[in-house]
Amino acid sequence: MPSSDKPFDMRSPLAQRLRDAAEQHRAADSAAPTKRLDFSQLINLHGESSVAVLLMLLAVVSVLPVAGAGTIMSLGIWAIAWAWLRAHSSVQLPTRLGQIKLSARWSGRCLQGLAWIYEQSNRFMRPRWTLWSHTGTRMWWGSWIALMGLVIFLPLPLGNVLPALSLILLSLGWMFRDGLALLLSCATGAAALAYVIWLWELVSNSALAAWTALPW
Repeated sequence: MPSSDKPFDMRSPLAQRLRDAAEQHRAADSAAPTKRLDFSQLINLHGESSVAVLLMLLAVVSVLPVAGAGTIMSLGIWAIAWAWLRAHSSVQLPTRLGQIKLSARWSGRCLQGLAWIYEQSNRFMRPRWTLWSHTGTRMWWGSWIALMGLVIFLPLPLGNVLPALSLILLSLGWMFRDGLALLLSCATGAAALAYVIWLWELVSNSALAAWTALPW
């Protein structure tokens, strides 16, 4: 899946294009309720997508109730992390990833959600604190992407939400050169790591308590 690493055009009618796609999907779904959207179609709606856009799409889909989506998306996230570390403008994502299909219900919701994300981003984000998006920080962000991909890969209850939000903020922050969004990405990701540690301690302590309670 080729991409380019061009700066994001904030004047792009992408949000409206996604709104129109959502309306078309809703109309088609009324006539044929089995109509479903796959990941490759999401990419095509964005036209020539940058690595940051692909990362955001992966993060958004990873939180949807699609069986195995988090596991497969994490593989794509790691591929993007590798490309990010090497400053590549394109990335080869797993073929199976593009074939993932959303349900008819979640196809429409995903289109509407992406349109909302772009609308709010165009409204609130702007270039600021640009040192956070300097090319010299790519190694840090590449490592961060890989770490969040690992958290998404783990089979934790609601474990995809915070790392996915962190990656969405990272993607938008990089597209808009908005250092505040990148800072929020770090804060959200730190909360995701804290959740993993808390859950690990809870499970470990519960297992230890159950073990010591056994009548040996």
